[in-house]
Amino acid sequence: MRLAGAADKAAVERLVHDAYSPWIEVVGMRPLPMEADYAALIDAGLVHVTDELDGLIVLVLEDGVLLVENVAVRPGRQGKGLGRALMAYAEEEARRLGLPALRLYTNVKMAANIALYESLGYVETGRQGIEGRSAVMMRKQLNR
Repeated sequence: MRLAGAADKAAVERLVHDAYSPWIEVVGMRPLPMEADYAALIDAGLVHVTDELDGLIVLVLEDGVLLVENVAVRPGRQGKGLGRALMAYAEEEARRLGLPALRLYTNVKMAANIALYESLGYVETGRQGIEGRSAVMMRKQLNR
């Protein structure tokens, strides 16, 4: 894993597009990660990528928690454990930063993602609307 640099912007955008395009029909609109400003996220040091640029995770430090804002895996690599590895990386980062928890949100219609996060120990903390989309809010407490 490494932080994405400015030279990675096009590859990051392509990865997000490819990973989230299948969800457009399910959600009924473009998922929020497809609307993000990746140049700004990369400049802010928030985009972490695999060396091969086949997976990424966007991590945002919040007050007392690490927000997993986006996880994307290239379609050809999905179902092979890379998403779980990215989530484990987020936990390592939270521990490194001394944070007791992580949080994330996902679209209520992304049932497979919700099931994955639950299997990793995340629990639903609520639901809310975000930019015209219905989101499931989830949180994971870390063991110290």
